Amino acid sequence: MNARHPLLSRHESAAERRLRALVEQGLPLVPRPWEALAKQCGMAEAEVMACMRRWQSEGLVKRLGLVVRHRRLGINANAMVVWDVPDESVAELGRRLATEPAVTLCYRRPRRLPHWPYNLFCMIHGTRRERVLGALDEIVEAQGLQAIPHRVLFSFKAYRQRGGTYTREERP
Repeated sequence: MNARHPLLSRHESAAERRLRALVEQGLPLVPRPWEALAKQCGMAEAEVMACMRRWQSEGLVKRLGLVVRHRRLGINANAMVVWDVPDESVAELGRRLATEPAVTLCYRRPRRLPHWPYNLFCMIHGTRRERVLGALDEIVEAQGLQAIPHRVLFSFKAYRQRGGTYTREERP
């Protein structure tokens, strides 16, 4: 999001603007992150939590996520498995794949024909390629996916990951 979001046109206090800028940077890794943000914004912890709940109910904040730097943990064999699933089956198969313990991410994307027929993507992370491929074989067998065309795309580079952008203001 950016500063032109329609919900940002209403009056906000300076403390709320500071809170938005801090949330954009990520939550502090402390036992009480809302309290730490509150101190930095000149607010009470309860006010910060109420503000976050309000922003969620208004749709300004959709979700809070976690970025795991998996390569730093030695998880370097990471594969995106792309599937060419019949459109009438993709939602149901996506739900099934998402329940598999080895699948860390699963989502649907539009096909880009004629060169890219794949519409379902799932990520499998591992420490070794053999383990990732073994986990995929188990998933294919358990889910009966032998007839579904797919490709395994191993990553070679970690790209920068970051959260949403809520402000264009100076960071505190």
